[in-house]
Amino acid sequence: MQVVYEDNHIIIVHKECGEIVQGDKTGDTPLTEKVKAYIKEQYAKPGQVFLGVVHRLDRPVSGLVVFAKTSKALERMNRKFANGEVQKTYWAITRQCPEQMEGTLEHWLLRNEKQNKSYAYDKEKPHSKLARLHYKVIARSANYTLIEVVLLTGRHHQIRCQLAKIGCPIKGDLKYGASRSNPDGSISLLAHKVAFAHPVSLQEISAVSPIPEDRLWQDITASVRE
Repeated sequence: MQVVYEDNHIIIVHKECGEIVQGDKTGDTPLTEKVKAYIKEQYAKPGQVFLGVVHRLDRPVSGLVVFAKTSKALERMNRKFANGEVQKTYWAITRQCPEQMEGTLEHWLLRNEKQNKSYAYDKEKPHSKLARLHYKVIARSANYTLIEVVLLTGRHHQIRCQLAKIGCPIKGDLKYGASRSNPDGSISLLAHKVAFAHPVSLQEISAVSPIPEDRLWQDITASVRE
């Protein structure tokens, strides 16, 4: 587990692909328990450690996850995420390149609970939710395209679903149309950057994830790495 930012109220960590943020039926140790164990050991805290989950990443996705270390921070961060006051920037690798190098995608997403999958439509459907994101092609190689995505709404599998809708499924994402899986079971989607006003001090916080050690990630991001 890699801590990217930490203070008395919040902690931002880098999640590896394959990790789950919260416990599920698999019984695998979730990231929440790893972060609690880190805090308990790092600060020799007696008793149970408080840790609030304010957002999640899909299991095959890597990148930044924000947690709250106090109830005050949890309440305020929940409000920020709900009100769109947290800027979330993702990097996605696709084989196909969008027709337009930059643009805003707007679709109506309908979630199928049984399939754990969302479907994108151009027009509103019963029970669908509006999904918006802005994307920009920031690098290309002989076979792949690196797309930067800024989420404007937060819907189930939104980036995966909307990029697939325009013919650009994320590398390794079999659920949304990729031709083959990645060897490690990941999809090539990285929660790259998160920015928001601190829930207590109001100071501007901006955190950037490390780049996966995978050679493709290292090569395609070389020209745009911060």
